Amino acid sequence: MRTNLYRLPSEETLTDAKLNEFIMRHSGECAFRYSRLQEAYETDYPILHEPLKPKWKPDNRIMVNFAKYIVDTMNGFFIGHPIKLLVDDGNEAVEKYVEFLDQYNDQDDNNAELSKICSIFGKGYEMYYVDENGNIGITYLSPLDAFMIYDDSVLERERYFVRLYYDSNQILHGSVSDETKVRWFTIKGKLLWDADEKIHGFDGVPASEYVENKERMGIFEPVLTMINAYNKAISEKANDVDYFADAYLKVLGSKLEEDDVAHIRDDRIINFDGDTERLIVEFLQKPDGDTTQEHLIDRLEKLIFHISMVANISDENFGTSSGIAMKYKLQAMSNLEKTKERKFTSGMNRRYRLIFSNPVSGMKKDDWVKIHPHFTPNFPANLQEEAEIAKNLEGVVSQETQLGVLSIVDNVQNEIEKIDADQDKVRADPVMEQMFGGGGQDDE
Repeated sequence: MRTNLYRLPSEETLTDAKLNEFIMRHSGECAFRYSRLQEAYETDYPILHEPLKPKWKPDNRIMVNFAKYIVDTMNGFFIGHPIKLLVDDGNEAVEKYVEFLDQYNDQDDNNAELSKICSIFGKGYEMYYVDENGNIGITYLSPLDAFMIYDDSVLERERYFVRLYYDSNQILHGSVSDETKVRWFTIKGKLLWDADEKIHGFDGVPASEYVENKERMGIFEPVLTMINAYNKAISEKANDVDYFADAYLKVLGSKLEEDDVAHIRDDRIINFDGDTERLIVEFLQKPDGDTTQEHLIDRLEKLIFHISMVANISDENFGTSSGIAMKYKLQAMSNLEKTKERKFTSGMNRRYRLIFSNPVSGMKKDDWVKIHPHFTPNFPANLQEEAEIAKNLEGVVSQETQLGVLSIVDNVQNEIEKIDADQDKVRADPVMEQMFGGGGQDDE
């Protein structure tokens, strides 16, 4: 079941036999679930692998990749605008370190890829380490490459993180991280541990699991059977088009020689003499199921977007909406975004708690609570409306909250610093002070 986690009671240690058991279970999930989801995203559907039809039958294999469209559309809506990190109390040291950490690890791209992995598989992983330069590194992993082992308590505490990979000789290697150290292993018939192990320096298992939803279900997984049915229906539709284009010519009442058949086929001329009343020349046609096929294709397409709760923004009627009508059409997707936002925030809280616990960061262990992720759904932007809202908030909320309304502002703290710097320039120039800030209290 999807919600069954890898569990190991807190009083038990991870033995070789238990690790092998977890690896075998993970291998089964990859083969029967995760690989299928990955293939769907990469336009590799079951219709491509069905037995070939006889050569004289049309055999189109059309694959409409709704899975990729749904994932990419949701991902663009959720994280098309990079996540803004707001820091309490204007703590400059925390702000500068977080900015360095995100730029050093290209975290905007990492966040987008991790979000995409969660949408495809229902979950994804983030791993932390200290690199050769003495800086903390962050990387993302899909469920195909790793899994987390939890205890059996209601709190579901992380106990071990297992990463797996195959080398060029298809030999399985991996690492196991617990709360203090990392160990490496190889499986060659049996599990062999490397002699080296490393203290990682984090206060806990140095990885986080990010989930799409509590059930850890991929965003297009509920509609995957409908996507397969759509591909089959539209492929048969194309087969029918080919069939009618190459329909058999039926000639009854006259025996044609082989040269006559070639003449009719090449010159597109039929000319018979004799008793034409008993002669029948017509194309052989099968019953027309066009209307039924069209109804099925239309119904499947609507259901795919309806059940996945992701808007079909390519629909011709979608672009004619504006204002509140547009937001109503995006309401279902907005609800999904809010759920994902809460789950992603939970993962990011663990990210910064672990990173700040490592002495390499130079941060106080508890300073991670001052970091607050701010998500901006990628609605079609109306900058004039945003500017009016921001202006009306002046004097009502803080400048930080006021600027956070504007989608064009990627980093609120940097924008505040730029505003302060511009004001300092104005004060330093008597002419500018007279034009933009003159009079008032200083003159008094």
